[in-house]
Amino acid sequence: MPHPPNRVRLPDGTEVPALGQGTWHMGERGANRRAEADALRLGLDLGLTLIDTAEMYADGGAEEVVREAIAGRRDEVFLVSKVYPHNASRARMALSCEASLRRMGVETIDLYLLHWRGGVPLAETVEAFERLIEAGKILRWGVSNLDVEDLEELGAALPDCAADQVLYNLEARGPEFDLLPFCQERGMPVMAYSPVGQGGRLLRNPALRAVAARHGTGPAAIALAFTLRHPGVIAIPKAGDPAHLRENAAARDITLSEQDLRELDSAFPPPKRKQALAML
Repeated sequence: MPHPPNRVRLPDGTEVPALGQGTWHMGERGANRRAEADALRLGLDLGLTLIDTAEMYADGGAEEVVREAIAGRRDEVFLVSKVYPHNASRARMALSCEASLRRMGVETIDLYLLHWRGGVPLAETVEAFERLIEAGKILRWGVSNLDVEDLEELGAALPDCAADQVLYNLEARGPEFDLLPFCQERGMPVMAYSPVGQGGRLLRNPALRAVAARHGTGPAAIALAFTLRHPGVIAIPKAGDPAHLRENAAARDITLSEQDLRELDSAFPPPKRKQALAML
C-alpha cells in the first residue's frame, strides 16, 4: 500500500513526518530561548511535528527549549532525543534518560538514539535501551553516526533499530553509496541532520540557487527536497525564524525534475566509491 505523501514508516509501522525540526545550537543563549520555542511551535503549526534534540545540545538547554515549545501539545509531537556515548551503558543510560525527560517535561521519549559510537559495547547499549522500553521511558531506540559495519555489528538487534541519524546533504552525499541502500533494504529510515549544510556555504551555491529560482523558492527548500526525494529519509533542519520555517515547509511540495537533478549532480557529484561517514 502506498505511503501517504511526506510520511516515513518506521520498522514498527509508525508513520512520522519526513520533514521535521532540529534543535542543534538552540538553548545556548537564554535571551533567545523564547524566540526559539516560538519557532518550534510555528513548525508544529506547519506540520513539522517531529522534533529532534539531544542531551548534548547546550548541555540540555535545547531540551528545555523543547519543553516550552511542546507545552500543552505533547500529543502532536514525535519526540527524538539522543544520549551521549559515555552515558550509553547499563549503569548510566537510565540516569541520562530521566534527566532528558525532566528537562523536556514529558514521561516518554518516542525515539532515543545513541548520539555516536563510543567506548561502551553496542550490545550493552542495546540492553540499556531495551530496559528503558520495558520501563516505559522510551518507545523505540536507534543510533546516530553509525556506518554500515557498525549497523551489521548490531546483529540480531538490527531489526529493532528504528533509525540511523547521519550527516546527509548535497555536500555530504557519501551515505548514498552504501548506507542509504542498506537501510532502505531493511526498512530502517535514515535521518538527515544538517540537510541544508552548516554556515550558509551550501545555500550560496550558484547551481542550487539556479534550481531554486526555477521553482520560485529559496535554496534551502531545494536542498531539503533533494534529501527527501529518497524514500525512507527524514530531514531535520533547524530554523530559528518564521521565514526559514516556511521555506523549509515548502520543500514538501517540490518535485525535482531530471534537469534539476542533472544540474545538482554536476555541482555536487554523487559518490563513486565507499566514503568514510562524515560527522559534524
